[in-house]
Amino acid sequence: MTTVPTEMDLNLNGTFYKGLDKKNGYSNETKVCIENTVKKLLHNDTSLSRPGMLLGKIQSGKTRTFIGITALAFDNGYDVAVILTKGTKALAQQTYERLKMEFEDFKHDDILQIFDIMSLPDNLTNYELEQKIIFVVKKEKNNLNRLKRALFETYPSLTNKKILIIDDEADYASVGFSKTKSEIYEIKVIAGQIDDIRQSLEQCDFLQVTATPYSLYLQPDNIEFRGFVFKPVKPAFTQLVPVPKEYIGGDYYFRESEEENTIAYYIYEPISPEELIILKKPDPRRFKIEEVLTSHKVHSLSAAVMNFIVGGVIRRIQSKKIGERPKKYSFIIHTEQKKQAHEWQEEVVIEMKQHLSVIVHENPELLTDLIKESYDNLKKSLLLLNCDVPEFQEVKYEVIQAIRKDHIMITKVNSEKDVNELLDDTGQLKLRVPLNIFIGGQILDRGVTIGNLIGFYYGRSPKTFQQDTVLQHSRMFGYRPIQDLAVTRFYTTEEIYDVMRKIHEFDSALRAAIENGNDNGVIFIQKDTSNKIIPCSPNKILMSKVTTLKPLKRLLPIGFQTGYKTYISKTVQEIDKMVDSFVQGNAPVLIDLKDAVTIIEKIHETFDPEAGERWDVKAFISSMEYLANNVPEQHIGKVWCVVRKDRNIARFRKSTGRYEDAPDTASGGQNELNVAKRIANGKPCPHSYTPARLRRTRMERCTILVACTCHASENANGGIYE
Repeated sequence: MTTVPTEMDLNLNGTFYKGLDKKNGYSNETKVCIENTVKKLLHNDTSLSRPGMLLGKIQSGKTRTFIGITALAFDNGYDVAVILTKGTKALAQQTYERLKMEFEDFKHDDILQIFDIMSLPDNLTNYELEQKIIFVVKKEKNNLNRLKRALFETYPSLTNKKILIIDDEADYASVGFSKTKSEIYEIKVIAGQIDDIRQSLEQCDFLQVTATPYSLYLQPDNIEFRGFVFKPVKPAFTQLVPVPKEYIGGDYYFRESEEENTIAYYIYEPISPEELIILKKPDPRRFKIEEVLTSHKVHSLSAAVMNFIVGGVIRRIQSKKIGERPKKYSFIIHTEQKKQAHEWQEEVVIEMKQHLSVIVHENPELLTDLIKESYDNLKKSLLLLNCDVPEFQEVKYEVIQAIRKDHIMITKVNSEKDVNELLDDTGQLKLRVPLNIFIGGQILDRGVTIGNLIGFYYGRSPKTFQQDTVLQHSRMFGYRPIQDLAVTRFYTTEEIYDVMRKIHEFDSALRAAIENGNDNGVIFIQKDTSNKIIPCSPNKILMSKVTTLKPLKRLLPIGFQTGYKTYISKTVQEIDKMVDSFVQGNAPVLIDLKDAVTIIEKIHETFDPEAGERWDVKAFISSMEYLANNVPEQHIGKVWCVVRKDRNIARFRKSTGRYEDAPDTASGGQNELNVAKRIANGKPCPHSYTPARLRRTRMERCTILVACTCHASENANGGIYE
């Protein structure tokens, strides 16, 4: 883990942090995360272009952690906290209710006030303004305008206070650019409003909270257009939210699921792509809805619904037997964005429910077969638990009762209005009956909590998968009792499952890199080399300088200019001395990464920053370090070095007048690219070219001093860095 500055002493015994710790019983890992984050906020200038990053996993406790950070910040000099939520009433209300519950005692003691910005009174007294204040603000135009008026017009005294802005779901609406018809890049309205507010505050720190940070890491440092300077929200530091062992995420669904004799092994159920096509819209030629329980065309969906009903019934039976109150359970169907598809899917599932009600009386044998198929399916994972497994006849009886007594509810959710009508007092989706089936799309993702989820039928299959979007769709992630997992099933196509598994691997690699202390300012985000998966929407990084690393690609400076001979000759001699100490002749040689970095840094010293094209040496070195350290253990920290001397390479090609961009083939080259391809098996391969003579005069700028290329191995993962 990255070490934290020790010179900053925190008050860990203040009223707010101590009170919340007593109430919630934070784990040691969570305390470390909270305290490190506040230390870094105090130690780093995060008020403008370099906010802090609190990086968690989907439904892993990020809200709980940033509430703890808010409490500790209040004990250490901050007076106001602004919580930016996703621009939906559901998430704003959920956050507001959560904050009210957590800080309830402090509100009663008149030391803290909490307001939804749209309900903020215009007549707060000094008595109230002197208390700690929390504003909950949706990332929406009117909310942000109201916040701006409150801070700078209604209560201008607040601008003199120390303010902490916490941007929850920070990659949503906080960044992004649009290309107009006239090809001019424009900042999206929300991002511009947030930026305007934070730049106008004198004592303001900024913390981003997200599980999908890819677009944020890939932001440029600043953008200027039409005379306006925009400071993108690019992280200055990253603090990882600890992941307790009780958390169920990608490791469970895509790694543990490969191990036989585990509950996870039984969780995935493949569905056919043809079934997803049928569920897009009505088409009697493909599927007759009256055959909904018997047609093989929608067998996975009908089996999924039956598994959910049987699984929910089994869990309720188990709870009753040990004297617990039976829970209500949920199942999500999310395959399409279009409302037309949601309406059709609702029609299909309602028809399924009605058919079940009919066959209770008219075809009990078919119902018995359907229940038995699901019971046998779920029993495989239930038997791996040391728990009571109800007998089939008992389960069958309770399933029939659930059908007869209408314990199954089907709800279509495809608008914010739908979500708002379904919220309970805490801002979560209300489970009204024992078995709740929700059909919808994107409106069900990002922070909307759906309790006791034991079934997820997922089928979003675009041409290109956006990594952040797919992860946010993964509502099956979170804290799940092991007993619920035994009856949980996840349904999707094999193609989508493979994509999600690869996304999990990419996400895990990013987290591991941060955990291992990759804080040199260049963040590597893995990318599918086939372009089936991209990190985020292209609009979010439209203005960014992003480079892709892929197998056998080379990076090299092009069009640079060297300094005058009198200025650089000493450095050139130092480079020659180092290179000669490693290499004799033309044969490639393995050298230590640290030595390669030293050579590259010295090469960069010979460039004239005022002339020619610039070389991003930090990105070059970071790429070399990344490739050299992501190899089998016995090869870590080594790179191949190929040296060629006595070259006289022109800066421009005579034939085209363009910059020379292939030093490995130019001016007597022996096609060292093939050499690099042959030896770069798991390690990058830098080349060093030194010419026979140095020359640079006012009239002649034609000789390349040194060019370096870096070849990734054929097996290297693709990567994006900024």
